[in-house]
Amino acid sequence: MEFNSSERPPANTIISYRGRFAPSPSGLLHFGSLIAALASYLDAKAHQGKWLVRIEDIDPPRELAGASTTILKTLDAYGLHWDEEVLYQSQQSERYIALLSQLKQQQLSYYCQCTRAQIKQAGGIYQGRCKYLSLPEQGSAIRLVNHFAINEFEDIFQGKVTCDINLSREDFIIHRKDGLFAYQLAVVADDIEQGITHVIRGCDLLEPTARQLTLFKTLGKPAPQFGHVPLAVTEQGYKLSKQNKAPAIDIKKPQASLIAALHFLGQQPESHLLESSVEEIIQWATQHWQRSNVPKTSQIVI
Repeated sequence: MEFNSSERPPANTIISYRGRFAPSPSGLLHFGSLIAALASYLDAKAHQGKWLVRIEDIDPPRELAGASTTILKTLDAYGLHWDEEVLYQSQQSERYIALLSQLKQQQLSYYCQCTRAQIKQAGGIYQGRCKYLSLPEQGSAIRLVNHFAINEFEDIFQGKVTCDINLSREDFIIHRKDGLFAYQLAVVADDIEQGITHVIRGCDLLEPTARQLTLFKTLGKPAPQFGHVPLAVTEQGYKLSKQNKAPAIDIKKPQASLIAALHFLGQQPESHLLESSVEEIIQWATQHWQRSNVPKTSQIVI
């Protein structure tokens, strides 16, 4: 099977909207994943933008063998076709290392050997204990020197979002003690590299957004606009996730799940779409996409 790809536009080309969907291959796409992917795709296409796919495969111990390929096949089956070559985070190490080196040279990072237990015992918020200890690299995580403490931002769907001010002040980890790159570092580095202008995703990432905005500002780079759609949760209050073993969506009969996801996103799909092809559903949804119809709430019970 051939997947959609194309060359990146020339550097001098101005594109007003570049969105992306960035799944982790720790499991297959479930209904919650589809909601985020569909919202991201429709918002991009409704604004005549580009839609990219990035595989966040920087945590090998948590990855499911073959999941990356299956995720791409599933997106293709659901009519969510990407516009450029898929970016794999596992192939971006040189850029991440260069960014870590830059932050170190600018005295914007330091080594830390505190454990989670120690931080929890101290109240749950890291207080900068290692900041001036000049610890060795070996056995250390790397933390960002946080000069900005961003805890508020305007969300496309949720409006004004306010996060925990104490958490926003924390010098957060950008490289883990086990040698793996931290999510915050990798995602910001890739959004900069790919020229991402809009990030549409689930409300489980509202607080990480504040940290990512802090890192964008630290690096002196323009941040994307962020929009967070509600999470699908069970009656028991658990979000649909790979960790909670949410079932994978049906790759052979995508129409029903697409219609259900459109209802979830408040888009009121017309009844005739139940008998339509995947392509017709996506075309209708793109033409009728309304940001204002997306429920302004963090979660919805399904």
